[in-house]
Amino acid sequence: MSKYEPHADATPRRSEYLVFGQPEILDEDIDEVVSVLRSRWIGAGPRASRFEEQFRLYTGAAHAVAVSSCTAALHLALLGARIAPGDEVIVPAMTFAATANVVVHAGGVPVIADVDRDTMCLSPTDIERRITPRTRAVIAVHFAGRPFDIDAIFAVADAHGLTVIEDCAHAIETTVGGRHAGTFGAFSAFSFYVTKNVVTAEGGMLLTHDPDAAARARRLALHGLSADAWKRFSDDGFKHYEVEEPGFKYNMTDIQAALGLHQLARVERSLERRNEIWARYDDAFVDLPAATPAPVRPGTRHARHLYTLLLDLDHLDIGRDRVQRELHELGIGTGIHYRALHLHPYYRDRLPDDGASLANATWISERTISLPLGPSLTDDDVDDVIAAVTWVLRRHERARRAGHTTSRQMKPSPGAANPPRAGARST
Repeated sequence: MSKYEPHADATPRRSEYLVFGQPEILDEDIDEVVSVLRSRWIGAGPRASRFEEQFRLYTGAAHAVAVSSCTAALHLALLGARIAPGDEVIVPAMTFAATANVVVHAGGVPVIADVDRDTMCLSPTDIERRITPRTRAVIAVHFAGRPFDIDAIFAVADAHGLTVIEDCAHAIETTVGGRHAGTFGAFSAFSFYVTKNVVTAEGGMLLTHDPDAAARARRLALHGLSADAWKRFSDDGFKHYEVEEPGFKYNMTDIQAALGLHQLARVERSLERRNEIWARYDDAFVDLPAATPAPVRPGTRHARHLYTLLLDLDHLDIGRDRVQRELHELGIGTGIHYRALHLHPYYRDRLPDDGASLANATWISERTISLPLGPSLTDDDVDDVIAAVTWVLRRHERARRAGHTTSRQMKPSPGAANPPRAGARST
């Protein structure tokens, strides 16, 4: 049953707030966590090892290392790529801050590149023009679950001898030519954060085809020790450890892995449900003043992690932030993916230019809004999202046509004068 309350003005306001990105936690997940607690082995142990192996088998990777977060996996990937102080690593402007932050933590210099408007993924052309003698690697993000252009980006990287690290935080189910994302680059990093398609509350996974790099990452993830706690205190008897190099506290716990085991087992079923919701959104929003996500490229599979609308600000009398606020007031939680990296103070202050060369990312950043999407949503929840989005956008489309302005319009960006991206629909 829809959770909308009747209102005299026909405003579609829910009585129960719909949280953006809420995970589907079933009894089997809860029972597994309780089983871990009863076992008294709650740190890194047998379930973390089991989850790690099941994820490796699911993706077809050669080696997998379960860690505490995707950020930890990205950091270990950079260390595996031997990034040294002063080395440059190209990252996309449209990504979460961690993608660039880990470059700084590894001692490198993040070089922010623009993205393609239609896919929101890293632009191969922009990568090439930002390469210098100091460039050592590229971190490419499979944005929202859509694979980046594997062939084009690897062609550029191979031509310049660069290591490619895949940021697969959004891309657990993503495939290209039947092959899983995360198995193309030298390293890849996955996220199991609470909003992701497989949830361990916090957690990540590093994949690599290099057995020596995997062994080193495993050591670094637990202080650089020669043996982890499970091996030291198992039934085989206590084993002394040695610090082989200074490492980090990046291991995944059995409590986290317990959540992930059953989530991973039903990941394909969950994807089917997200596909259903995605199709309903596409049909419902086709004539609204907003662009729906670009079609999926043939031969690829989209993980359906984020459903992002790009608002047509030329046909609305308000900006994106006001749209988000009004949806919030109607009981619909949304996300912003993302405010582009170069718009944040730390990275903005270190840009070689004023951000004009990142016009696509700026344009997207001002217009993007992500809607609830996940297997925990009921059909009525989806109805409520559609009704609220339609009500807000139609209302402000009419106001724009009438020449009224209900709030301050955001300032145009360097790319704002450009036409909407391919696939944009407006009235």
